Amino acid sequence: MPSMTDELIQRLYEEPPDGFVAARTAAINEAKQTGDRDAAKRLAALKKPTVAAWVVNLLALRRPDLIEQLVDLSTALRDAQRGLDGDQLRELNAQRRQVVSALVGAARKLALEAEPGAKLPLGEVEATLTAAMAEPSIAAQVRTGRLIRSATYAGFGEVPRPRLRLVTDDTDLEDDAEVEVDDSAEVVEFPTQSSRERQAAERRRREFEQRRRELKRELSAAQAAERRADEQLERAEAAERDAGHLVDDLDAELAELERRRTEAQADVARRKQARRNAERETAAARRQVGDVQAALEDLESGEPD
Repeated sequence: MPSMTDELIQRLYEEPPDGFVAARTAAINEAKQTGDRDAAKRLAALKKPTVAAWVVNLLALRRPDLIEQLVDLSTALRDAQRGLDGDQLRELNAQRRQVVSALVGAARKLALEAEPGAKLPLGEVEATLTAAMAEPSIAAQVRTGRLIRSATYAGFGEVPRPRLRLVTDDTDLEDDAEVEVDDSAEVVEFPTQSSRERQAAERRRREFEQRRRELKRELSAAQAAERRADEQLERAEAAERDAGHLVDDLDAELAELERRRTEAQADVARRKQARRNAERETAAARRQVGDVQAALEDLESGEPD
């Protein structure tokens, strides 16, 4: 049964790539807030898919039945190739083209429903589905619904293994050594090696062994350097990924601060208008007070004795 994190990852890969980074950042922040470090780590390792990979992911996640049809047909094709059944192979190849075309159409429909008006690299989608039909390992990746880039395949079907046969040539034997035949005993004898030939052969053997030892040392050094380079690459990728996530986080914080700034500016404008209204009301009240005081003074000055 898929976990909540698996379901979240599936939703991320179903969304159009333009919104992937923001959605991933939000999911990471939510996981951190809930204290789910493992989920946050899994989410942080996710990579943004290309548009073509996203289209294939949609097909795999929403129409897995179509992907299964493709896998079944690819299995039948490989069986036909092994059996060298020409008629069946031609029929299955025709079905292959029809199935791939139908899957591309279904993927296009799903993508346009998710993002109307999107420009879709359908050629890359078709190449990926064709590669999935030819290579079981690519088909397994397609099934996950988590492709990050499209795939290609140079040819279709299995590469036949070369046939080996033992070749003998009596002429070569005669060129390498002179054969002496004793007609009476009917025995073939080969001349023994001379001392000089043995020394030359021993020298070549020593040179060969020395060169092999040197190459083994070079291979060990190269393999160690490769491991160090791989470790350095992993650290660099992790640092790049962390830096990218930091930028994403800062962008999100900046967007939030910009939103709050806009709200604060609007609040300042409202309060400024309220102050102006209060100033006008105060001025009017003061004028009214002055008018009433003046009227009262006039009245009191004319009071009868």
